[in-house]
Amino acid sequence: MLTIPLTSVMVDDQAKAEKFYTEVLGFVKKQDFPAGGARWLTVVSPAAPDGVELLLEPAGYPFARDYQKALFDAGIAFTAFGCDDVQAEYDRMRKLGVTFRGEPARMGENMPPMAVFEDTCGNLIQIFQTSQEEK
Repeated sequence: MLTIPLTSVMVDDQAKAEKFYTEVLGFVKKQDFPAGGARWLTVVSPAAPDGVELLLEPAGYPFARDYQKALFDAGIAFTAFGCDDVQAEYDRMRKLGVTFRGEPARMGENMPPMAVFEDTCGNLIQIFQTSQEEK
């Protein structure tokens, strides 16, 4: 059976990404070592330190930067993260200066509440509520 031990998000600056993803989002650095001209830099959720690692991957190729910019300009989130309470995360992150594209909302009757923010590294990231309980 296939599993997903690692996924990635392209970033325009690994040092800036490390700071944002750890200090603002609250992830924990898992791996950090040289890899070519960049770093193999992963973070994990403190709730699952042995769970899925998120690689903060440099958008080093022009086509990667073009793709990242096209998604950003079109308002499309590069990836999504779950949380128990979208409104609480939105409020917490806003206090830390995170730029959101709007307040948490449902995009359809059966959809969970969600919000989209800028990660300061060239991406839009969506957060959505994973609990069924209305907050």
